Amino acid sequence: MSDRKLVLRSVAVERITEARSTALADVATVSVELDAIAGRVLAEDVHAPRDVPPHDYATMDGYAAVADDDPPLAVVGEVAPEDEPPEIDPETAVRIATGAPLPSRADAVLKREDATVADGQLTTWDLATGTNVHCRGTTAEADERLFAAGDRLAPRHAALCRDVGIDTLPVRERFTVGIVATGTEIHEGRQPDRDSEFLANLVRSWGHVPADLRTVPDDPAAVRETIEDVTANHDIVLTTGGTSVGTADHVSSALAEHDPLFAGVRLRPGRPVTAAVVDGIPVVALPGKPIAAHTAAVLVARPLFTGESDLPTVTATPEHHVEIPDVDREYAVPVVVTDGRATALGHVDSSLSLYDERFRPGLVAASTRTTLADGFVLTETALEPDESVEVVPYPVVE
Repeated sequence: MSDRKLVLRSVAVERITEARSTALADVATVSVELDAIAGRVLAEDVHAPRDVPPHDYATMDGYAAVADDDPPLAVVGEVAPEDEPPEIDPETAVRIATGAPLPSRADAVLKREDATVADGQLTTWDLATGTNVHCRGTTAEADERLFAAGDRLAPRHAALCRDVGIDTLPVRERFTVGIVATGTEIHEGRQPDRDSEFLANLVRSWGHVPADLRTVPDDPAAVRETIEDVTANHDIVLTTGGTSVGTADHVSSALAEHDPLFAGVRLRPGRPVTAAVVDGIPVVALPGKPIAAHTAAVLVARPLFTGESDLPTVTATPEHHVEIPDVDREYAVPVVVTDGRATALGHVDSSLSLYDERFRPGLVAASTRTTLADGFVLTETALEPDESVEVVPYPVVE
């Protein structure tokens, strides 16, 4: 494929994300309980129905009063978490428990262990406003937008929703995803399909439903008909193989007959990957080699499912010099990280010997043993033992 047809990964992700917005607009809205929100995509903005907490409350056991009052302060009562907030007069204080509402005038809490009380008088009092106080509306203010339409929900968000009094959330139905592996040798069972099952697992981990796993031989009419049939019944389609320029590679030409998003990405392993919209359905065509397919899936296709393109990293120091083959490419170098040291899995001195110093993306792409790596380094330059690198751990993209 000509370099002129390759786009930067950022461009591919931008176009994929635009396709996601269109796909979401065609998906029905359902209401789900909080115990089933993980991975779901909101169909509408979500606002807090009330102030939370509804009043100021104490974060320590102690004494509540007005910060500007001068001691001694008369201790006039006690407040428990279940009580309604009482009224207090100037120069008075109340004993208060953690989680109890502050009297309406009070704005500070003195920890019990720091207090001196004699004859019903609090004689130690020198606090700033807000000390040991969780203020009204700190968690959420009434009608504040907590989530936007299109946000992807995580398990932890259930705690916030329950806290503010939201029981259910409006979400988009999960995408149903067709997965098509191309190749006569796979279709006839002479070679294993090493891609479809990990793609199905990725789809599930990204919050959607792999609903149709198929194989198709290297026949242009069969490839075209299969892609069109699967797109007619699903929201997204992933294919593997058939994206290069060989005589048996027919996926790219089939997609070129529709609305292309991009013809290739400057990424290795992960090239060739292409994408198009077929009768309104996004189709991402991944390379056939398993590590290339996985790399392209997590770095290019993932935003289509999750709306997320960020790549959290951890810092490590390379164990060996790893030379990069070509300029003007982004390379995903699989690494194993131990005690802050990153060993390129595939380097001759690693547990998988595929290359000496020069990174060999083609060999790495074909070796399923590379799946034992902890993550990968995205780089356009050589890895050097004395220069820190940022490692993308696999769990953050899977």
